[in-house]
Amino acid sequence: MDFTPTEEQTAARDLAARIFGDLSTHERLTAAGTGTDAGLWKELCAAGLPAAVEETGLLGLVLLLEEQGRTTAQVPFAATGVYGLLAVAAHGTREQRARLLPAIGAGTAVVTGAFPARGAIRADASGGPVGAAACASPTGPEFATDPNGRARTARLSGTAPVVPWLREAAWVLVPDADRGLWLVSTADATVGVEPVETTAPWSAGRLTLTGTPGERLGGPGPGAYEQVLAVSRTAFAGLQAGVCAGSLARAVAHTSTREQFGHPLATNQGVLLRAADAYMDTEAIRVTAYEAAWRHDAGLPFAEHALTAAWWASEAGQRVVHTGQHLHGGAGADLEHPVHRHFLWGRQLDAYLGCGSELLAELGGLLADAAPEGMAGREERQERPVKRDQEEWPV
Repeated sequence: MDFTPTEEQTAARDLAARIFGDLSTHERLTAAGTGTDAGLWKELCAAGLPAAVEETGLLGLVLLLEEQGRTTAQVPFAATGVYGLLAVAAHGTREQRARLLPAIGAGTAVVTGAFPARGAIRADASGGPVGAAACASPTGPEFATDPNGRARTARLSGTAPVVPWLREAAWVLVPDADRGLWLVSTADATVGVEPVETTAPWSAGRLTLTGTPGERLGGPGPGAYEQVLAVSRTAFAGLQAGVCAGSLARAVAHTSTREQFGHPLATNQGVLLRAADAYMDTEAIRVTAYEAAWRHDAGLPFAEHALTAAWWASEAGQRVVHTGQHLHGGAGADLEHPVHRHFLWGRQLDAYLGCGSELLAELGGLLADAAPEGMAGREERQERPVKRDQEEWPV
């Protein structure tokens, strides 16, 4: 495996770092409240960074989200990249890609997702008869279309309690009770959006659908859902790596200049050990996110790697942001200090797509299901009688 970024990925990351560093300031974040920094989002879109995700892939998106996380910039980059650009590009029909991707890439249409699935949203029978195109390719994007190539539709009903960036979104990617994926326009009169305040200022909302029309994305069954969920876990792990790196950088700067008994706090052995542990945790989040993203872009299986990255983002992420808060002492509890944003983002990302114990249980089940032959061979060896000399092993 090789995580070395391409020239395009490196250029996009450097440009993103410069824009986030210049515009995602403490003053602008304070003024934005819980909403999107519209000026920053416009600048990112003008630079072509959201649209670049189509070319730079999931690893490119992870690199960009790292830079966002360092400054806790309040823009719907992760949601639009995962649930919009990558999802439509991978599972949309030709017509959907042509109609939706230009607006999503330009940033004029923000997309989010009601992930993970809670099973509370129901879809009626999809519109139109199943045509020859569907029968010819039952697992591909063609299954989502009628014989004339139009996206199949359904009426959706139910509630998603918390959807990040919903108050800014033009489209929502909604999984139904069977984990089929549907694109829903928030402009429809049957869509209800109620503001919800979360730990992090993600402009979240409660989504209520009442017979809302949705268009199919991907084929039937949970296949497309599971792939999008794995992509989103990888991307948000990359965002968490950036949040942790930013928190640690602030802690290092603070302890290097703050003195106690005539010496910088950073010379205290306990401080050094806490910072070192936080650095190792941050690197673990980063490298597992890189590996999952690299495997995705290379067309290799990556579900287990996405779960591993998400587990590190959850377990190690909350340790790092707690450390950053702790090393700031009383200043870390001050809402006027920028480090508190890293703490809030880290805690939100800790549980967004599954907390550590849930992810570990899911990973264990996935590994167990993936190795039935190996387990069968092991059981056969265990059942085989072992002959021992009675004199060597007396009764």
